[in-house]
Amino acid sequence: MGTESAPPLGNDSESEASLKRRTRSLNAPSPIQQFGPCGRIMKNSAMVMTIQDPASQRLTWYKPPLTVLVIKKVRDAMVIPPFIQLVKWFIHQKRMVVFVESAVMDDPVLTRNPEFGHIQDKLMTFSEQKDDLTDKIDFCVCLGGDGTLLYASSLFQQSVPPIMAFHLGSLGFLTPFKFEDFEAQVTHVLEGHAALTLRSRLRCILIKQEEEESSAKPSTNQLVLNEVVIDRGPSPYLSNIDLYLDGKLITSVQGDGLIVSTPTGSTAYAVAAGASMIHPSVPAVMVTPICPHSLSFRPIVVPAGVELKISVSPDSRNTAWVSFDGRKRQELCHGDSLRVTTSIYPIPSICAQDQITDWFDSLAECLHWNVRKKQRTLDELSDLSSDPYEETKNET
Repeated sequence: MGTESAPPLGNDSESEASLKRRTRSLNAPSPIQQFGPCGRIMKNSAMVMTIQDPASQRLTWYKPPLTVLVIKKVRDAMVIPPFIQLVKWFIHQKRMVVFVESAVMDDPVLTRNPEFGHIQDKLMTFSEQKDDLTDKIDFCVCLGGDGTLLYASSLFQQSVPPIMAFHLGSLGFLTPFKFEDFEAQVTHVLEGHAALTLRSRLRCILIKQEEEESSAKPSTNQLVLNEVVIDRGPSPYLSNIDLYLDGKLITSVQGDGLIVSTPTGSTAYAVAAGASMIHPSVPAVMVTPICPHSLSFRPIVVPAGVELKISVSPDSRNTAWVSFDGRKRQELCHGDSLRVTTSIYPIPSICAQDQITDWFDSLAECLHWNVRKKQRTLDELSDLSSDPYEETKNET
C-alpha cells in the first residue's frame, strides 16, 4: 500500500491536477516495519490478505540486540530498587550495553544507594535535548506508568526500537508487564517470542505565519503517541478553530477546544471528552471536540491516510494553545496552521499476551469497562405465582 493514490483516468493535465490535489490514499500509510537496528516484523509468506490479522504481528530479531535503553519513572522512590535490579541483570547476565538518561546520575536517592555505585560507571548516558538515539538503541524497557511510554516515544522521532513496558505506575493502561518475573519475561522477548502492537503516531507540524511567508523550515515538527490538543488556554472566550480535511473546510469548532488523537490516545483524554475507544491496530484518526457549544457536535473518526489542518478562525476573538502528548505547549496565533498526518513510524509495543487480550484486560482492570452488578436469574427471584397478601388474609 503506497502513500500516493493513483490519478484517475483522463487526460494528462487532469491527472496532474488530481495528483496535486491529493497525494495520500484513504488508507493508512504503510508503517516502517524495522524497529531500531535489530528489530523487525516477522515475515509471513502465507499472508496475502490486505487486512492484516493482528495475531500475525510478531517480533523477530535479525541480529542479537546489544544495547538497551532503560527509562524509569521520575520522582518515585518505589521504582529505584526494580531499576537497579534490572540494570544489573542486563549488564551481568545479558552482557548488554545499558543506556539511561543523564538526569538519572543526578538523582540523590539513587546515587546514595550502594548497589547503584557498583554499576554506575558501566552505564551510558544521554541527554534528551542534545543526543540523537536513532540507530543506537536495539531494545527499550520502561519502568513506571503510561507516562514513561509517552516519554520513550518522544525520544525517537523516526524508527523506534521494540518497547517493553512494566507496570510500576498508577494507571498502567499501556504497561502490560508485571515486574515480579522480569528475568523470564525479558529473556522470552530477547529470544524473539513476542507479539507486537504497532501503535500509530501522528506527525504534527506547526507552521507559524512568518515561516510560511518566508518558506522557512517549521520550528515544530513533533510525533505524538496519544494526542495533540488545541484549546482556548487562559482566554475566557470560546475557541473558534477551523478544521480542514485534505484541504477542505469541514467545520469550525466553537467550544473549549479540539482533540486529535490516535487509537492509542482514544482511551486517554479523548474518552474523557466523550469519544469512543478504538483498538490501537485500527488505522484511524479521532477528532473529538472539548465541551462544544453545540448539542449535535459528536466525536468523529476519519481515515488514517488523510491530512488534517487546524487553524484559528480569522474572526476569532482570541488565539488558541496547542500541546503534544501534554508537552511543548505553545500558542497558535492567527495565520498559523497545524498540519496532522499519520506517521510511518509506529511504536512497536511488546504484548504480554497478545493484541486483543492485552487491550481488553486493560479496559477491564484500568477503566472498569462494563462493570455492572449481574442481573439475578429467575430462579433467584421470589415465586411470582403466589399471592403475597394470601398469608395476611388467612391471619385475619
